[in-house]
Amino acid sequence: MRLQVPAMPQAKAPELRDIHLPPEPSWWPPAPGWWLSALLLAVLLLVAGWAWRRGRRRSRERRGVLEEVESCRLRHERDADDARLAGALHHLLRRVARMHDPAAARQQGAAWRATLQRVPVDAGTLQQLLALEQAMYRADVPFDAARALAAVRAWLRLALRPRNWKPAVDAHA
Repeated sequence: MRLQVPAMPQAKAPELRDIHLPPEPSWWPPAPGWWLSALLLAVLLLVAGWAWRRGRRRSRERRGVLEEVESCRLRHERDADDARLAGALHHLLRRVARMHDPAAARQQGAAWRATLQRVPVDAGTLQQLLALEQAMYRADVPFDAARALAAVRAWLRLALRPRNWKPAVDAHA
């Protein structure tokens, strides 16, 4: 005799569907890498804009100083006053030198020569620049306006670019 096991009702099998993919990721909010890239781009644009404005400002300042030399030349052609030309050029040199060395406003003799020598110019140009001080106060000193103007222009073209200035030599060392 065999025992019969009562049949259990069979559970209905789940209905299978085809495989489906999850939805596409949303474009917003971007991944952290994109936020970092955007931040880096913004910083680079700000730095580039700052450098561009700074360069334009410096270029404008250089042009302005060189235009002052030209206006001194034109005034000298009109007035033929050598002492006035020498004084104006000397004052302009002091003003530009003061940008790099605040003590340049009151330097005399060897200290003034050392400040002028911080810009790499030849000996003839340096002598012309130093002769301006003599020509301002003494009418009997020979003064060549064309050479003085050329020397001032040469020195200023170099001096108006900070990278051309040599470091100051400490006199107390």
